[in-house]
Amino acid sequence: MSVKKNLEDILAKRIMVLDGAMGTMIQKHKLSENDFRGERFNNFGTSLKGNNDLLVLTQAQLIASIHNEFLNAGADIIETNTFNSTTISQADYNTEEFVYEINYEAAKIAKKCTQAMSLKTPAKPRFVAGAIGPTNKTCSISPDVNNPGYRAITFKEMAQAYKLQASALIEGGVDLLIVETVFDTLNCKAALFSINELKEEKNLDIPVMVSGTITDSSGRTLSGQTPEAFYISVKHADIFSIGLNCALGASQMKPYIYQISQIADCFVSCYPNAGLPNAFGEYDETPQSMAAVIEDFAKNEMLNIAGGCCGTTPEHIKAIAEAVAKYSPRKLPVFSE
Repeated sequence: MSVKKNLEDILAKRIMVLDGAMGTMIQKHKLSENDFRGERFNNFGTSLKGNNDLLVLTQAQLIASIHNEFLNAGADIIETNTFNSTTISQADYNTEEFVYEINYEAAKIAKKCTQAMSLKTPAKPRFVAGAIGPTNKTCSISPDVNNPGYRAITFKEMAQAYKLQASALIEGGVDLLIVETVFDTLNCKAALFSINELKEEKNLDIPVMVSGTITDSSGRTLSGQTPEAFYISVKHADIFSIGLNCALGASQMKPYIYQISQIADCFVSCYPNAGLPNAFGEYDETPQSMAAVIEDFAKNEMLNIAGGCCGTTPEHIKAIAEAVAKYSPRKLPVFSE
């Protein structure tokens, strides 16, 4: 059975659970510059502290332990530690040359964890999603207020960066890909374009999740789209699921997930932050309060996949998993032509 068919069969029966925040878990370890460098990058010329994705090369056991914590909490799908693993984002640390290796090794680490857990729970197979973040550049918006026509990157450059990342993730063994925290739909389109090229070249049918982010109470992405417009802009790309993550807490996200759930002819995902950040940039929403809101989503048949973003821990994921297990998944609507 193909991974896609396996996932579809599971999602027909229950809501699946995505993991929580890798960055939050890494921060708890208070790693030093030397921890990020490890032996391999001991003499590297640039500061590497904060480059969480590089830890798959220097602290692989730590990353594996975080994956295992989320799996033990009940996650069906864990994301690779590759949110910033494009040449575009890694340029901040002068580590572009290691991008393929980072993605490949991240996929292998996560896959080893899911394979071990699947052997323990054969009735509940686990999956790896290759995490593809938005990068730190935008194709749609000028970074120069005095030159609105200027762009810091071209669509072609963005697509090339995404193709390298997706190729390495696939070759490393991920089961699906997730283009997430989309604030600029043109960036997302570059990722989807590259992924579909790879699917044709390698004769693959790998499922692709897409998750946008609503940046404020306007109910729009940074590039100006409503949730409905965002979905319509990407639905042509044969996506497996559509949803929202980050930026908002669960209660603030509810109306936007509802909008998407009413029109999407694919699965719907939702993995919010643990509330909105406080004055110290930390997240205060408890596992119980967050799970209660997501349970309401499930009760109203709005969800197929649920999880957590910034600030969410294994305790949050455990509470969410227990909450959504009580409800049937959202049924895919059938629209007349």
